[in-house]
Amino acid sequence: MSGEGQPQPAEAARTFRMILWVAVALVACLGLAAWFGSGHKGPETTDYGNAVGGSFQLVAPDGSTVTEKDFAGEPYAIFFGFTRCPDVCPTTLSRMARLRQQMGAEGDKFRIIFVSVDPERDRPADIGAYVDLFGTPIVGLTGSDHQITQIVKAWHVFYQKVPQPGGDYTIDHTASVFLMDRAGKLQSIIDHHEAEASALAKLRRLVS
Repeated sequence: MSGEGQPQPAEAARTFRMILWVAVALVACLGLAAWFGSGHKGPETTDYGNAVGGSFQLVAPDGSTVTEKDFAGEPYAIFFGFTRCPDVCPTTLSRMARLRQQMGAEGDKFRIIFVSVDPERDRPADIGAYVDLFGTPIVGLTGSDHQITQIVKAWHVFYQKVPQPGGDYTIDHTASVFLMDRAGKLQSIIDHHEAEASALAKLRRLVS
C-alpha cells in the first residue's frame, strides 16, 4: 500500500500539539472566564484573580533592569510569547496595537508588555527590534531562565519547548492577554479568540 491519504508523522505530530495546546489554553482560561463572564467585576471578588501577578525582575532591550515597581499606578496588558512564534504572538500584538488605536486618547492610559519565554534565543536587543514592528509602544522584556520561571509561575502561564526536526524547537504557550489594574491586580483577561468588541470593552474598563 502506498499510504496515500494517511496522515504523515510530521502532520500527525503537529495535529497532536495543536490539540494539546487548545486543551491547555481551555484549562488555563476556564476559571477566569467563569468569573469574568458571570458579572464579577475584578480580582477583589476572586481568590484566583488575587493569585495572579506579583513581583518580577526582567531585562529591557537596553539592558536595564525592569521590575513591577516600574508599572506602579499604571494599568497594563501583559502577554507571554517568543519572537519566532509563527502566528499567535504577532496576531495578538497586532490586535493589541489595533485596539489601542481604536480607543483614541484612552489608549495612552495603559501599557502593553510582551515577555519572551524563550531566553535561550531572544536576547534583549531581539525583543526590542521585535516589538518595534507593531507600530505602537510595547515594553519588550526578557531575562534569565530563572527570572522567566519566576514570572510565568506568578502569572500561572504555561509554556513548553516542542522539539522540531534538525534540532530546532518551537514553544507552546498560553495565548491569553492578562489585564492588570493600577494596583497590579488582575482585572480580566482577553482570550486569543475573543470577539473584538468584548476585548475593547475590557480595555476601556481597565483604564476607566
